[in-house]
Amino acid sequence: MSFTIARTAEGDLPELLDLMRGYCAFYEESAGIAQPSDEALLALSRALLADPEREGVQLIAWSDEDGTPLGFASIFWTWSTLSAARVATMNDLYVAPAARGTGLADALIAACQDEARKHGAARLSWSTALDNLRAQRVYDRVGGQRSEWLDYDLTV
Repeated sequence: MSFTIARTAEGDLPELLDLMRGYCAFYEESAGIAQPSDEALLALSRALLADPEREGVQLIAWSDEDGTPLGFASIFWTWSTLSAARVATMNDLYVAPAARGTGLADALIAACQDEARKHGAARLSWSTALDNLRAQRVYDRVGGQRSEWLDYDLTV
């Protein structure tokens, strides 16, 4: 399977929304996380489109054969005091079921690394669910280093 990965544009939002729905459905099913509305997801994407230098970017992968959307990744920019450097957070990585096992996940991660490098980030970081073993195999395969940090959240 051949594919092309590019930064998301306004015209890509309907297809991107379908992929984001698939991503959210996965986490609703596996972790019980409630799904955001279509409007909220589109607002997130439009915020990134409006200010990619400060907010972040989304990448979308398309099939070269028929133009089908195959996957996406979202990168948010932040800083790390411990490294005194900018950090790229790969907040989302999703490959549609039909494209899994094709190398697309690895290619999306490499594209995120390229975006991070272009933006001057010192590293690309991400997290995944403890029971998402398939994703962990991908992350191990591409050379990701497991962290000893434990994530916490507070609702505000």
